[in-house]
Parts: sequence; C-alpha cells; structure tokens
Amino acid sequence: MTDRALQELSCWFDQLYGQTGRPSIPPEQLLRAQILQALYTIRSERQLMDQIDGNWRYRWFVGLKVDDAVWDVTVFTRTRPAAAGEVSQKFFDGCGRRPKPRVYWMTSTLP
Repeated sequence: MTDRALQELSCWFDQLYGQTGRPSIPPEQLLRAQILQALYTIRSERQLMDQIDGNWRYRWFVGLKVDDAVWDVTVFTRTRPAAAGEVSQKFFDGCGRRPKPRVYWMTSTLP
C-alpha cells in the first residue's frame, strides 16, 4: 500500500524539489522513516535515526542499504516545513484509494 501511494506521488515529488545544488534525500525515504516513527511510537527523530541505524528491517523499509550512512537528525527539521501537511495528505489519500478486494464464490459441482 505504501509503495503504491509513493509511486503515485513520485511525479509530484520531482516537481517539489529543485534540481540544482547537492542531491537531497529522496522524500519517499523521509516519509517512510516518519511512517516508522508513527507506527512504532518512536518519540524523537534522534531515536528514529538510532533505530534505523541498528535495525536492518527498518533500513530495508526506508530504502537504505546495509552500508549506507543514516541521515543526520536535522534533516527532518529542515525538510518538514517544505510542504509536510500537503505531502502527508496526498500520501494518506493515496493509501485510502486501495482497490476493493475481489470476492470469489466457491461453487461445487456435485454429480
């Protein structure tokens, strides 16, 4: 569900962030980190970075390789005002548009 919602937002992310200057952290990764923080009630960004640094499942979910450095804590304070409310709203709207499950009825063919 997260992958699909972030894929729908990728074009919007490309327009939101500039192409000049040093490369920024992909917003998809930052949003995934914030999802972990909310789901596992991690109280601060500093604790979140410690958790991501020490937990390979969190690294995988966020999109970091085993040998990638974890971001500095200040990344969240610098990027949060950029459009945090709008990004969150678009993300959760995308998650809410999940497809309806198909219902298959079992039929028996008795002789």
